[in-house]
Parts: sequence; structure tokens; C-alpha cells
Amino acid sequence: MEFKTNRQVILASGSPRRSELMGVAGIPFIVRKPQVEEPPIRQGEEPSRYAERLARLKAWDVAEHEPGSVVIGSDTVVHQGGQVYGKPSDREEAKAFLESLCGSVHSVSTGVCVTDGEQERKFSVTTYVEFRNVPGWVVDRYVDSGDPMDKAGAYGIQSGGALFVKEIRGDYHAVVGLPVADVFEVLNEMGVIIGGEGDGL
Repeated sequence: MEFKTNRQVILASGSPRRSELMGVAGIPFIVRKPQVEEPPIRQGEEPSRYAERLARLKAWDVAEHEPGSVVIGSDTVVHQGGQVYGKPSDREEAKAFLESLCGSVHSVSTGVCVTDGEQERKFSVTTYVEFRNVPGWVVDRYVDSGDPMDKAGAYGIQSGGALFVKEIRGDYHAVVGLPVADVFEVLNEMGVIIGGEGDGL
């Protein structure tokens, strides 16, 4: 399934996972990696709002150089009990993250910002993920694979991190990195998709 758009759509992300999801949606797009330093979460800031703020930074960093295009920025934040689990800095932190999340439920909030330089749509989707209690050697083996190192929360649900998952409540694609059905709906509402009704799905 493929759709046509009346403007160039740009994914402001270097994530291959987000590119794959955009491809699944059948939306033609190009990739421009934003050049931004991700600021830390603010005191008292909700993790979902933090994800939206990061997504907006990425989208506008690219939009400033691509007038007339529609730019999609996205960022994913893993959090539990007020603590945010970012990308691990080293093996030991990755292991600590995973051990902390095992046997409990955590939240994954993915923020999205869509802008054409004039109008802007910003939202977030939060999914609840329950991890199993897995043996320590499984954690060690997964960390040694290197897969956790570039992922928020130190796991990829679409890869080896799937072994930890007991249950998901919410949007799986948002956990991967992009709530693609919501993105499609926003693009349709903005009149970007040719043949769409412009009033949602």
C-alpha cells in the first residue's frame, strides 16, 4: 500500500527503526538527521511532555533548512516511578537498567512533532510494558550482544529485548519508536496525503 503526498515529507531521525515504520505506512519520505543536543529532563516535567519537547527540537532543527516540507520529529522516553531510562552509557548501566525493569511494569512515551514551518502538531503516546523476571545470564547475554547500547531503556522490543516482554498495553509501534498510525492521521488532517479526506481516518 502506497500513498502520494502533495509536499515532501521528511523524517527528522537517524533511527533505522523509525524509517522502517514510515516505510510500512506507505508514506513517501526522505531522511534528514537533526543536529541537536538532547537536553536533560526538567525538574517536575512529565516524561511524556519531555518526549514531545525533544521531538519538537528535532523537527524544527530540520524544518528551518527545509522550507515548504513537512517534517516529522520523534523521541522515545522509557520511564518508571519518576526515573527516566535513557540510552545506556556503558555495559554496566545497560545491565542495571534491565535488572531494574525486570519483574515490573514501566512506561514508554513517544513524543511526535509534525510541522511544515507554519502549522505544528505535537502529541505523545504512552504504552505500558511489563517485563518478566529473566535469569541473570539472559541479561548478560543480551547486553553482550550490543543491541541495548543505542536504545532508550537499554532494550529494543523488536529485537532481542522481546525476550523480556510479558505484556504490552498500548501501541507496540510507539515502543519501537514511532506511533505510525497516529502520524498518518495527522498528515491526513493536515492535507498532506493526496486522496485523503483531511478529517482523520
